[in-house]
Amino acid sequence: MRYELLVGLRYTRAKRRNHFISFISIASMLGIAVGVWALIVVLSVMNGFQKEVRARILGVVAHVQISGEDNRLANWKEVAREASANPEVTAAAPYVNGQGLLMFGSSVRGVVVRGVVPELEQRVVEIGTHMVAGRLDSLVPGEFGIVLGTGLARALGANVGNKIALIAPQGLVTPAGIVPRIKQFTVTGIFRIDYSEYDSGLALIHLADAQKLYGMGDAVSGVRLKLKDLFQSREVTRDLFTRLRGDLYISDWTRSNANYFRAVQIEKTMMFIILLLIVLVAAFNSVSTLVMAVTDKQADIAILRTLGASPGGIMKIFIIQGAVIGLLGTFLGVASGIPTALNIDVIVPFLERLSGIHFLSSEVYYITELPSDLQRGDVIAITLVSLVLSLVATLYPSWRAARVNPAEALRYE
Repeated sequence: MRYELLVGLRYTRAKRRNHFISFISIASMLGIAVGVWALIVVLSVMNGFQKEVRARILGVVAHVQISGEDNRLANWKEVAREASANPEVTAAAPYVNGQGLLMFGSSVRGVVVRGVVPELEQRVVEIGTHMVAGRLDSLVPGEFGIVLGTGLARALGANVGNKIALIAPQGLVTPAGIVPRIKQFTVTGIFRIDYSEYDSGLALIHLADAQKLYGMGDAVSGVRLKLKDLFQSREVTRDLFTRLRGDLYISDWTRSNANYFRAVQIEKTMMFIILLLIVLVAAFNSVSTLVMAVTDKQADIAILRTLGASPGGIMKIFIIQGAVIGLLGTFLGVASGIPTALNIDVIVPFLERLSGIHFLSSEVYYITELPSDLQRGDVIAITLVSLVLSLVATLYPSWRAARVNPAEALRYE
């Protein structure tokens, strides 16, 4: 074993004459551990929230969406067939998008109306699994049934079996002027995605009924696609641009919800930087520890220099001492952060029972349980950053130790 490593490890575990130095060393180590622990847990929880909300959004949003010019696509069957030739595409479903006003009693609400074919739609999105009343396949062409989100049904005061009026913005031209197109629909189902934009503003009807209501004929608004791997959506979109012909607009789920996912990513980055400051402060606490250790060990340094130790060797001794503090702190943080992140679904309910406080009330939040998604890349990045900061913090004190003059240090010994 090289003497630098031997002496550095000995200084780390030896009982110092100055107990204050030992206290600061322990405080620095615990500070690094707490910072690493907090980073792992918080980033895992943010990953969990992002994954949970993404899953709920994709419950009604297709992975890739192809729409025609002016919201009209006549040859949709051909487009669906050509798009399905891509090996990543597993299902395709036509849709009609429109806007309207729903009226029930004295309540009026503006909604996005989507015409779908239930058996095809359920292959593309999972909305059929989120029904709280009725069934999605209860939408039958010609019977004018409608499925509402829970927030929308609550705002209208409507339940399954009630008849509500849908007013389409496309009016009928008559000798008396333009008359709004009004059609009575029967509520056949209610769904709950736990995402306000859809629960409170989306209504589903059968594709054939939507084509009649909005005067589409045999045309649709577009085609929605489901992929084997949703993270391949951009590559599939680029392939479809070259594969398909005509005036088409192709977008994937990352673009249709770009503002939300960009905001989540920025928030995650900022949380990483803010919590990294805890590690930074703790790591640079080791600077004061090593500076005092250098002052305390000046005589030892002088003796080592007179025995032939080089300035570089002295630097290595104190770099090793500081690196051990950072290594132990990082190890403790990782060893406590990973189990906490993996068992957050057990820890949080225990704390709620202990304190009598429900942290995520269903009356306020759409997600009432604290999700966690521990990712290996986050743990590796946090570990490496913590070790690098701990190592950088040792450079200045080690440089000072290497500059100790043996004659000056031993003058009063």
